[in-house]
Amino acid sequence: MATQKLLLLPGDGIGPEVMAEVKRLIGWLNAQGIASFETEEGLVGGAAYDAHKVSISEGDMAKAKAADAVIFGAVGGPKWDSVSYEVRPEAGLLRLRKDLGLFANLRPAVCYPALADASSLKREAVEGLDIMIVRELTGGVYFGEPKTITDLGNGQKRAIDTQVYDTYEIERIARVAFDLARKRRNKVTSMEKRNVMKSGVLWNEVVTQVHKREYPDVTLEHQLADAGGMMLVKWPKQFDVIVTDNLFGDMLSDIAAMLTGSLGMLPSASLGEIDAKTRKRKALYEPVHGSAPDLAGQGLANPIAMIASFGMALRYSFDMGALADKLDAAIAVVLASGLRTADIKSEGTTSASTTQMGEAIQKELQKLHA
Repeated sequence: MATQKLLLLPGDGIGPEVMAEVKRLIGWLNAQGIASFETEEGLVGGAAYDAHKVSISEGDMAKAKAADAVIFGAVGGPKWDSVSYEVRPEAGLLRLRKDLGLFANLRPAVCYPALADASSLKREAVEGLDIMIVRELTGGVYFGEPKTITDLGNGQKRAIDTQVYDTYEIERIARVAFDLARKRRNKVTSMEKRNVMKSGVLWNEVVTQVHKREYPDVTLEHQLADAGGMMLVKWPKQFDVIVTDNLFGDMLSDIAAMLTGSLGMLPSASLGEIDAKTRKRKALYEPVHGSAPDLAGQGLANPIAMIASFGMALRYSFDMGALADKLDAAIAVVLASGLRTADIKSEGTTSASTTQMGEAIQKELQKLHA
């Protein structure tokens, strides 16, 4: 059995608490001989700033590049609001994405039956929801240059952010979306703003060309991103795979997150190119929920998104899809039993701490794997 190298970056806020549940799971998998994971830990975000005055050290970046996958917790919090822009906690995550070439962000939005009533939408709108948002992650307005704030004098300033996309960037993210759709329900919806943005015109054109040339068997639809946001809260089950740019993907995936009842439920994967020789790819897996500093240290955090992010690592980095399916099933069983962390608690359910939820999921996985 090949040993896989993992770099664990717990980060800030609730990051270390939810990461602890993944570490417990990794320990069990190793002890049972189900997998062989070698783990290292590093600092990122505010924790790295406190130790090194940077958002991630060169040493930990080297570990990330050497790892088979990075498991990432969360970064940020009010403690670091006043640090300079270049070393803010979030800069560590952006550097990881850029330096590892993690251009494809996969954000599933799945509504477990037991949580359909926790959504802000009616049960019939979200029950059975299973969509995948594919967000381009290393281009667009977050990375485009120039990116400046200029003092114009007389109390006036001008801020500039630049939205930039090249053909190859759109082609490769489109291929990720189409390949995923072929393994799901065979439908892709591409979202942009071609009515007001030149980058949207190119996006639409390139996605259409890739579809016609390489994926004619997949159904392709185009929507303006604002209309797509509206449809996500009106009729979300019409979607299978949504592919979109960095900015719109950031916003649309958070909308999709709340359809499932809580940000604490949603995992994500950020993937790089597949190496032609090794057939491996750089990858980072993280929960969508952020650092939630107001919950830190209280045992209130929901570890499901973190555990499910590790499940995505099993699926996309280590070819352990059957085990990932069992982990997803274990989460569903625990939720069906009525166990709830604070963010998804409702009348008639049983309160659980972060650790209790993690232990319950591991116990169910043990049963399913017996």
